[in-house]
Parts: sequence; structure tokens; C-alpha cells
Amino acid sequence: MTVLVNLIVTLGMLYVVPAGLRLIDPAGLRTAARLWPVPAALGALCLWLPRGIPATVLAALYAAAALALATRAPARLLEARRRSRAGGAPPRTTVSGPAEVAVCTALVSPSIAATALVAERAGYRLFGFDLDILALTVPHFHFAGFTAALVAGLVCRAGDTAPATAPGSTPGSATLSRWAAYSVPGGTLLVLLGYFVDDWAELAGAVVLTTGMWAVALLTWRDIRPGVRDRTTGALLGTSAAVLVATMLLALWWAAGEATGITHPTLTWMAATHGLGNALGFALCSVLAWRRLTVD
Repeated sequence: MTVLVNLIVTLGMLYVVPAGLRLIDPAGLRTAARLWPVPAALGALCLWLPRGIPATVLAALYAAAALALATRAPARLLEARRRSRAGGAPPRTTVSGPAEVAVCTALVSPSIAATALVAERAGYRLFGFDLDILALTVPHFHFAGFTAALVAGLVCRAGDTAPATAPGSTPGSATLSRWAAYSVPGGTLLVLLGYFVDDWAELAGAVVLTTGMWAVALLTWRDIRPGVRDRTTGALLGTSAAVLVATMLLALWWAAGEATGITHPTLTWMAATHGLGNALGFALCSVLAWRRLTVD
């Protein structure tokens, strides 16, 4: 399981995060996206070293970059609030409301992943969690945290800016996209709180997160994909939407099993199915598709 998890995390660090930053704000986050591969390479390298001081130092350098990125979130929220009060129309990359909540959640998520990484590489049971749980927190907040919130925000942006007569647009799409943009960050936070409360709280978070991700999948398949002329982009969007249906069902199964005791997949099996599916089928396909959409 360790090798698979490390490969998934490496993908998130080196490609998904910097590509996602360019999608959030191509101008404002240009420098951060361009420089990100440097600390990301250090973070990726520490994954393959034995636990100890060298691995911990490399993880700490990555964490410093992730924390610096997280400080961008409050400034964006304050700017969005200021524009809303002033009555001015926000620029395309600074949409107030649920879309901004989602993308700011994406900006904060790598810092949570990096904090867990530092503790795990040091062999320190942060908050009493087993090292295996800390290790799995790293990919969780690169993908369920960063990428899921990012895509929910992008879908919400598309719903807010698209005219009602746009191809694929259906009644209720805007409301559903706002629900997704709120519920994905909310569900991710509830899952995190569930770590400290109990398995039932984590199950509640999984339910909220799953409904939000299924909303993202539905909007992607029904509203966004039909308006795409490029076949490759359409296939990437379709794949990302289809994969979410299966991977989030697995997440619900696992969380329900932990809470109720019913038979459910092991962590190793979840990493090979839910984790790999979300990393390649959802995250990578989504980022590639949205990058192509922005170029077009």
C-alpha cells in the first residue's frame, strides 16, 4: 500500500496542485504555480526516504510552502466580501459566495496534508493518530481536499457565468452548483472533525461530501460536457464524472462500515480502488479537462 499511496501523493504534489492553482487564478497565483514544483519535489522525495530527520526536514520545507499558500485564502475571501459590499462585479477568478469558499478550501487543504506529512515522516503520532492514518491524510487532503474543492468551485463558477440558454443548462443547475460548492468543503471539514469525534461524525461528513461530489458529477456530465466541442476534453469530463459515482460509493461503504461494524473494504483495498480512482479518474482527468477548457 505504501508504494501506491506515495505514487498518488507524488502526482498530487507535482502536477495536480500547480495545475489547479493556474485554474483558480492564472494571474494572481502565477508565481506560486510556477515555483510550486520546487517544494513539491522536496515533499515527494521525503516520501521515499525512511522516517527520520532528513525526511522530516524535507517534509517541513514542503509544509512551509503549503502554509504560505494557505495564507492566500483569507485575503481572497476578504476581497470577495469587499467587492460584494461595494456592489461591484468580481473578476472571473474572484467570484464571491460559494465558488470562492470552495477555491479557498482548495488553497488551505495542502497545508493540512503537509502537517500530517511532517508528523508521519518524524514518526510522531500527531493528536494520537496512528502513522498509517497520518500517511493516508496526505493524499486525502491533496485530492478530497484540494482537487474536489477546486473542481466544485470551477463548476459553480461555470454555473454562475453561463447564460440560462447555454447548451446543457437546465433549471436548478445554479442552485445545485452552489450546493456542491458549499457541501464539498463542508463535507471535507466534517470528515476531518470526525477524526477527533467518532466514526459516526466521520460518516456524516462522508455523506455530505458524497452528495456534493455526486452533484459535481451530475453537473459535469449534464451541463458542462454537452457544450464542449473537443472530443478529448469531453471524454476527460465524462470520465471524471463517471468515476466519482463509484469512488464516492466506496467512501460511503467504508465510512458506514467503520461506524456500524458492517463488512467493509480494508484501507489497502480502499487505496487501490477509491484512492487510485479518485487520483487518476477524477482528479487528473478533471484538471486536464479544465486546463483544456481555459485554453480554448
